[in-house]
Amino acid sequence: MTLYLTKLLVLPLILHVVLILYIGQKLVRARIRSVRSGQTKISDIAVDTYAWPRKVKQLGNNFDNQFQTPTLWYGLTALVIALGTVDFIFVGLSWLYLLLRVVHSMIHIGNNEVPTRMRVFLVSFFVLVAMWLWLAVRLVMLG
Repeated sequence: MTLYLTKLLVLPLILHVVLILYIGQKLVRARIRSVRSGQTKISDIAVDTYAWPRKVKQLGNNFDNQFQTPTLWYGLTALVIALGTVDFIFVGLSWLYLLLRVVHSMIHIGNNEVPTRMRVFLVSFFVLVAMWLWLAVRLVMLG
């Protein structure tokens, strides 16, 4: 059962990597299009990214977001596996966190409605906090 739960816990991380690769390829394509069309000059973005068009900045910001709070999720998952505390609660919360990251990304690279995006981010943040608290509880329960 533990190996099965571990696989179920790791799978959302793999899917998150797929999300990162998807956003990354969209970003690269958007940047190439912007430069080729003459909308952006290489010399203008060589040191600072201010000159990218709005949509390119949006994609870049979302790509960067995938390496912020999700790093806490990756670290937590590694700890949970190493400590042997994988359970259905971690698995469920991990899948919920992934779902919220996907929704956040869809909003961010879509219509970018900031209030909705912020609400989704906050829910994902609280899910992450709950996961860390659950690890603390599990460690106390184990003695």
